[in-house]
Order: sequence, then structure tokens, then C-alpha cells
Amino acid sequence: MSHHHPHGHDHDHSHEDTQSGTLSFEEKMSKLIDHWLQHNTDHAKSYREWAEKARDHQLEGVSDILEDIAATTLAMNRKFEDIGEKIKKK
Repeated sequence: MSHHHPHGHDHDHSHEDTQSGTLSFEEKMSKLIDHWLQHNTDHAKSYREWAEKARDHQLEGVSDILEDIAATTLAMNRKFEDIGEKIKKK
């Protein structure tokens, strides 16, 4: 299944395990958590790149906000990591 994102990238992946049929709920959640972690990491990197570009164009306020958004995005990842640990412990 492909997911189109209007902000400039697509994701090609399946939410089902085609080799063994279907995944358990926990396996699906684990795969989604991994996907969301990578997705957020990619976005945080992009936000920081654009923050630097904004700074280069004397848009310090914009740059500061983008840096804050990047930090918030990575903070969300820590929560996703916590979820992943809870799923593994179950």
C-alpha cells in the first residue's frame, strides 16, 4: 500500500504481513510505531534544514519556531519509544 503525503514524499509499505497472512495487533502496532518513529525523524531533519535556511535569510523568528517544532517532533518520538517498550513487555 502506498501512502501519499502532500508535503513531498510517498511511503510504499504494507500494514499486513504478506508472508504469513496477517499480523497480530501487537505486531501491527510495533510496525506502525517503527514507521512513525522514522517518519518523525525524517520530518525533524527537514525542519532543522529549513530552520538553517531561514536563519541564512535573516528569518530568525521563523528559524526559532522550526527548531522548536523539530524538538517537539523528537519529543513525540520518545513517547512512541515508550509505547514500543510497553508492547514488547506484554
